[in-house]
Amino acid sequence: MAQQRGRVVLVTGAQQGIGRAMAIAFAAAGYDVAVNWLDDARAADAVAEAVRAQGRRAALLRGDVSATAEAAALVARTIAELGRLDVLVNNAGIFPRVPFLEMDEAEWDRVIAVNLRGSVFCAQAAARAMVAAGTPGCIINLASRALSGAPLGVHYSASKAGIAGATRAMALALAPHRIRANAIAPGLTDTAQPRHGHSEEEIRAMAAAIPLGRIGRPGDIAGLAVFLASDAASWITGQTYHINGGSLMP
Repeated sequence: MAQQRGRVVLVTGAQQGIGRAMAIAFAAAGYDVAVNWLDDARAADAVAEAVRAQGRRAALLRGDVSATAEAAALVARTIAELGRLDVLVNNAGIFPRVPFLEMDEAEWDRVIAVNLRGSVFCAQAAARAMVAAGTPGCIINLASRALSGAPLGVHYSASKAGIAGATRAMALALAPHRIRANAIAPGLTDTAQPRHGHSEEEIRAMAAAIPLGRIGRPGDIAGLAVFLASDAASWITGQTYHINGGSLMP
């Protein structure tokens, strides 16, 4: 795949896991990277150093995407520090497990605020900047295999199903401006997230049940994101890509 030198990507929630892998993969593809983080400065610094080690610029941007003003500020700071914005990856998300009969309104509101509202308003801010600059762009939203249902995550499943629907609507709204929007729905992936509420033995059992026989790697997801942002995907918009080793085939 051709190098995309001169382009800039903002990755939210990039301090760890899939976000970290995406930031590094985009750097390897020639992008300068705005690394959004929230609560682990040391981990974020390490991601920025990994980006710079590949000869690309990195901007470290602390911010909570659930606050609409902060979401807009992340886009503005990306442009101020790196000069432009070509790609937004809405990766930031939370998945606090809770039985449905015990879930309260505050837990619901927090998950929707981070996962769905945060993604929508980050995308809005990014699209406004792209339109103002008169440049084409790409928005990649992170959905999840759990959009098909997670018994300990009614709030999470709702947020990720909302991401899929919002992505289709964004794609239609932004197509006249040459801005594409797609979503990626990862399955079980080797990050910290599945370890909240699951033992290593349980994770191994879930991995064994996947048709391709293993848990996903963050790099599996990152590779698809880089492709969707590239010129090779210039006629792809409004799609949700399920990447899960065959565990869900919608």
